[in-house]
Amino acid sequence: MNYAGIRTDPAPGVAPRSRGLTRRWSLWLFPLLILAALTLWLFMTGLAGELLWFQEDIIYLGRQHLALVFWGGGLAVLTAVPIGAVLSRPAFRRSAEVLLQFFNLGSTIPTLAILALAMTFLGIGTIPAIFGLWAITLLPIIRNTYAGLKAVPPHLVEAAQGMGMTAGQIFRRVELPNALFVIIGGIRTALSICVGTAPLAFLIGAGGLGELIFTGIALNDIAMIVAGAISTALIAVFTDFLIGRIQYYAVPRGINPLRA
Repeated sequence: MNYAGIRTDPAPGVAPRSRGLTRRWSLWLFPLLILAALTLWLFMTGLAGELLWFQEDIIYLGRQHLALVFWGGGLAVLTAVPIGAVLSRPAFRRSAEVLLQFFNLGSTIPTLAILALAMTFLGIGTIPAIFGLWAITLLPIIRNTYAGLKAVPPHLVEAAQGMGMTAGQIFRRVELPNALFVIIGGIRTALSICVGTAPLAFLIGAGGLGELIFTGIALNDIAMIVAGAISTALIAVFTDFLIGRIQYYAVPRGINPLRA
């Protein structure tokens, strides 16, 4: 029985626990097959042994990469969620879409152009790279925050108003919990984009795993390129998995489609 009092029995002959286990295995099957194929390819080509030569570089540059993602993505979350919440208010009903198109510039301008502009005004190094990653990461979070809050059923808001709740109480206790799944989904997408874009920060002197990728391209060293690319991909997968777990457990069962 769900939160609305409607009985939702499992299909006949299927135990709830076994059905949940089957669903989990189906979600993990495709990534496991890709991982197995990648491992087999590395051993067949002999690259697995060569990658060990870059172990220390991967650890050192991986920390730089994580730091760029943490600061760029973290600042984007802290900035974009309040902006999306403000745009969803009735006062911005007419101008919200226009303002969203302004933030859309971050996705229409090529990433290298954004980094070049940041380097022009902020110099070379970590600060312009963080600014560029922040600008690139903004739009998915703002858009999902806005869409999630606008999609809250009006009857829930009206019921809260009838109970005498203030606008702030309605936002904290009704709108935000119901929009949380969509908001975290936007953060999940944005951080994955941030991880995949961060290698370009090497081009403006910010370090990161892009050093292995672009140096390998310059030297025509396949093992170095693969070391940087696989490390970046693993960080992206881990980030997506971590935010997905947060999304699964942070959103209450009654309004979480993953836990229905």
